Amino acid sequence: MEAEVNTVLDSAPGQVMSGSTNIRVHVPSMLRDCCSGASELQLPAPSVRAALAQIEQQYPSLYRSICHETGAVRRHVNLFVNADHIRDLQGLDTALRAGDIVAILPSVSGG
Repeated sequence: MEAEVNTVLDSAPGQVMSGSTNIRVHVPSMLRDCCSGASELQLPAPSVRAALAQIEQQYPSLYRSICHETGAVRRHVNLFVNADHIRDLQGLDTALRAGDIVAILPSVSGG
């Protein structure tokens, strides 16, 4: 059985970001190599955009798998906050609350 790896991202050791919200980001197995094998990232982020900015800082290859160089989410990647797709909310500006889960779901296609 494969062991699950969790990683916690902090703004700086011993520093708490004011107005921040601790959320979890679920990383699909196909992208875990981009973040040291972590299945979940915990980080303080008041919005989806802020969560992605932190991911870009800590795990640039994971960020590049999610977003284009323009900052837009790639066409075949879906981001959900809890059970809702961000396109049905406020997109990247979707506010996050403590305990929210952001799920990264790459599209699956084929013939």
